[in-house]
Amino acid sequence: MSLKHILKSIFIEPLALISRDKAGLIGFIILVGILFMSFIGPYFVKLDTEVKLDKIYQFPSREHILGTDNQGRDIFSQIVNGGKDVIIVAFLAGLISTLIAVTLGSLSAYAGGITDTIIMFITEIILTIPQFPLLAVLAAFIRLTNPTMLALIIGFLGWPALARAIRAQVLSIRERDYIEAARVLDLGRAHIIFSEILPNMLSYIVISFIMAMTGAVYSQVGLIILGLVPFYGHNWGLMIQLAWTRGAIFYKGSIFYILSPIIAIALFQWSAITFTRSLEGIFNPRLRTGE
Repeated sequence: MSLKHILKSIFIEPLALISRDKAGLIGFIILVGILFMSFIGPYFVKLDTEVKLDKIYQFPSREHILGTDNQGRDIFSQIVNGGKDVIIVAFLAGLISTLIAVTLGSLSAYAGGITDTIIMFITEIILTIPQFPLLAVLAAFIRLTNPTMLALIIGFLGWPALARAIRAQVLSIRERDYIEAARVLDLGRAHIIFSEILPNMLSYIVISFIMAMTGAVYSQVGLIILGLVPFYGHNWGLMIQLAWTRGAIFYKGSIFYILSPIIAIALFQWSAITFTRSLEGIFNPRLRTGE
């Protein structure tokens, strides 16, 4: 296969399918822009840590395009440097919860019997416990000093609802003819689940992963704002928390300091959710062929 065909199959065809839904395309562009800003931007825009008391709460200008905070530091540099940890936690938490949900949900539906009963019993117990209050309690006992630990806890608590949905999907798919043929050929449970059933649910799984990411953003930012996560470093949630604890809401000039991280989080959430509208076109074979 030539390089031209490889590039076409990897980049050009998926972009063409994404562009069929205009809202999904806009979401994709904004999402890529936010990812580029958060992971590449810090190499070009250094975080402003210098305290400048003569520039407190300045409005946007050519020098500071989003204004300054309560210590005269540039807000734009904080936005550029503050997205990486939030996105990493969201990605890891979404990945962990999706992997657990897909594995347990598909195993529960396909195996049935006592396996199904045990998995669903555990799932329902976890579902009855409010997730955010439980996260708040755990944060009081576990020192969450790095993004990975926070992602692990959010991910391990976020899988039950998706596991039930995956189970329902697998219960429907396992009755189809090609699954019955795989059973007759004795291809094995693992092969049937991961090679026959789950590939037919790929679009649903990817969309569920993105939704799990957005939920993880809300969870981590909420914990940071409440001061339950002693994060070191800098991120959008910490910007909101510091604005709240340092009384920024009482100053008229602080509007850009407060709204900038909120808008950044909202844009990331909106672009990710809107992008899911185009994913069906990538994973659905009928849409690929234009049927």
